[in-house]
Amino acid sequence: MSAPRLLFTGSCPSASLLTIFLFLVMVYTAVVRAEISYGSTVRTELRDLLPLYDCPECSNRKEQSHTGSAARPNEKDIDIIVTYSDASGAVRAMRVKSDNLSKSWVWKNPSDENDDGKESSKELEDPFQMEINSENSNQHSKEDVNQYVDGMLHQQASMLHPIKIQRKIQRKERRERRTAELIQQDKDIDNQMQIAAIERAQKLDTTIKGKFNIWRKEYENPNSDSTLKLMRDQIIMARAYATIAKAKNDSTLYNSLMKQSRESQIAMGDASSDAELQPSALERAKEMGHILSTAKDQLYDCITLARKLRAMLQSSEKGLNLLRKKSAFLIQLAAKTVPRPLRCLPLLLTTDYYLRGYDGRDFPKKEKFEDPSLYHYAIFSDNVLATSVVVNSTVLHAKNPEMHVFHVVTDKLNFPAMKMWFLANPPAGATIQVENVDDFTWLNASYCPVLRQLESARMIEYYFKAHHSASLSSGTDNLKYRNPKYLSMLNHLRFYLPEVYPKLDKILFLDDDIVVQKDLTPLWSVDLGGMVNGAVETCKESFHRFDKYLNFSNPKISENFDPNACGWAFGMNMFDLNEWRRRNITGIYHRWQDMNEDRTLWKLGTLPPGLITFYNLTHPLERTWHVLGLGYDPALNKTEMENAAVVHYNGNYKPWLDLAITKYRIYWSRYVMYDNPYLQFCNINE
Repeated sequence: MSAPRLLFTGSCPSASLLTIFLFLVMVYTAVVRAEISYGSTVRTELRDLLPLYDCPECSNRKEQSHTGSAARPNEKDIDIIVTYSDASGAVRAMRVKSDNLSKSWVWKNPSDENDDGKESSKELEDPFQMEINSENSNQHSKEDVNQYVDGMLHQQASMLHPIKIQRKIQRKERRERRTAELIQQDKDIDNQMQIAAIERAQKLDTTIKGKFNIWRKEYENPNSDSTLKLMRDQIIMARAYATIAKAKNDSTLYNSLMKQSRESQIAMGDASSDAELQPSALERAKEMGHILSTAKDQLYDCITLARKLRAMLQSSEKGLNLLRKKSAFLIQLAAKTVPRPLRCLPLLLTTDYYLRGYDGRDFPKKEKFEDPSLYHYAIFSDNVLATSVVVNSTVLHAKNPEMHVFHVVTDKLNFPAMKMWFLANPPAGATIQVENVDDFTWLNASYCPVLRQLESARMIEYYFKAHHSASLSSGTDNLKYRNPKYLSMLNHLRFYLPEVYPKLDKILFLDDDIVVQKDLTPLWSVDLGGMVNGAVETCKESFHRFDKYLNFSNPKISENFDPNACGWAFGMNMFDLNEWRRRNITGIYHRWQDMNEDRTLWKLGTLPPGLITFYNLTHPLERTWHVLGLGYDPALNKTEMENAAVVHYNGNYKPWLDLAITKYRIYWSRYVMYDNPYLQFCNINE
C-alpha cells in the first residue's frame, strides 16, 4: 500500500488543512489500538499466571548465591514482580515466573550492559535478590509485594493535584488549631478548679475537729460510730459502681463489688454501733476500700456517678415512703386488733359472772358513790385489764385509800366481765362502782348530737361502705379515724360528766391507758381560778397547737379561735362540775357538734371538740402531774417519766399490745396481777 500523498495548492488551502487533520487522526487511532491490544495481551498472560502466586514451588526455592558470581541463573526459576494499571486506573503488582512470559520478553545479563545499564540492572536485581533471600514462607513474599505496592501508591499520591494537596494542608491546620484550643480549655478548667479549691481551703474552719472517711466529712460526735458509718457508705458506693460496671460489661469488677458488698453486710449484721460489730468488720472495710479504689480508677466519671447516686436516692426515698405507708397501715390495724389473751379474759369473766351468780350481787359502800367530800375518779373503758391497772396503781399510791371512789362505766358487752373482775378483786380499802352506759336512758339521739350523727346514713356510709374500705390506698388518716373507739359512746361520755354524776362537785377523769405513780390527792386542792378544766399543756412543740387539730380554712374556726393557742391533753383532767354546770359546757359542746355534722371543722375524735369546748376555760397544771408520749415517742426523758405523777401511753403502742415500746412496758406491767388465776388461764404473763 502506497503512502498517501499530500498535495498543496494555493488555490484551495482549506482542503489541504483538512487532509492533514485526517491523516493525524488515522495515525493516532492506529497507535491507540496497538496499545490496547498489547495491554490486553499482558493482562491475559498475568491472569493466567495468577494461580502461580501461591504455587507450592514458591515456598521450596533454594537460596542462590549472588556474591561475586556473574553466572546467569536459570531463567525458569526467576520470579519477576510485574506492576500494571487495571481498568480503573489503580496500580497493581503480580509475581510471575520468567519461563511463563511470552517470547517478546527478553532477559539481559547485567554484565553485557554499559554503566547505565548496570545501574538499571542493579535496580532490577535488588527486588530479585530480596525475593531470593525471603525463603521462609509465602506470607513473607506477600508482605514484600505489599510494601512494594505501598511504595508505588505513595509515589502515585505524590502526584496529586495541587488543589487536593492544599485541602489536605488546610485539614491538617484545622486539626492542629482544634487540638490547641482543647488543650487551652483543659488548662483553663484546671486553673478554675485550683482557684476554687484554694477559696474553699481559705474558708475552712480549722478550729472544728472533724471525723473523716473516704466519702464524706462528719463533725465530731461522742455517739459517732465511724466504722459502721464507713461500711454503710462503702456499700452504697459499691452498689453504684457495680451498676456502672455492669452497664460497661465489666463482669469481673461487678462480681467483685457485689461479693464485697455481701461480705460487708454480713459483717455488719444488725449492729447499731461500732461496739456491736463483728471482729472481722474492720478487715472487711479495708478490703472494700481496695476494691472501691480499683473501681474508682477504672469507672470514675463525675456526671455518671452523680446520676447513679441521684437515681439510688430517689429509689430509696420512694421505697421509704411506701414502707412508711405500709407501716402506718399495719400499726393502725394492729392498734384496732384485740390480742387473743385480752379476748379470753372478758369471756372467762363473763362466763363465771353468770355461772356463779354474781349478776345478783352489788358493790358495797354505795353511800360513798355520791359523797362530794371524797375523792372521785371517772374511768370510761371497755378494757378490763387496762382499767384494773389504773385502779390498782392509784390505790397503791393513795395515802388514804378509803377516801377514794372509782366510777367505772363500760358498755353492755363488757359490763359483766368488768363487774365480775372488781367483785372478785376489789381494790384494797377503796370504793368501786361499775355502770353500764346503756342504762343511761337520758343519753339518746334526741339529746346527744354524736349519737344522732353516728346513726345517720352519711356516717354509716363513711364507716361501712365497701368503696371506703380501710386500705393502704385510702391513707393512714382515714384509717385512723375509722378506729372503733370513735364509734363508741364511751369515748364521748366525758362531755356529760355533770349528767352522769349530778351530786358531785369535782371529779378527776382518767383514761384507761395511764399509770399512776404518786398520790393524786393534792389535785383536789389546786385552785382552778374559775376555770372548768385543769390539764397539762402540750404546746412545747409547735405541732400540739390548735392549728394541728382544727380546720382554720373554715371561717367558723378562724374567726373564733387562735391557731397558735396552746393545746392540752385528755387523760388526766380535773373538772370543776359546779363551774361546768354554770357555764353550760355541755351545751357548748352540742352546738359545735351540730356545726360539724359534715366533718368540715375537725375530723372524728374527742380532743378537737374538747379544745373548742374548753377554749379559754382550761387551767394549766404543772408538767410533773402528767407525762405523755409513752405510746409513740421512744425518746422521752427517763427522769421526767419516773418523777411524773401520771404517765400516759397515748398513741398506738399501748402497753398491753405487742406493739408496745419495750422499755416503757415496765411502768405498766408492775401493776398487773400476773398471779391472778384468770390471767394465768388466759396466758397473760410478763
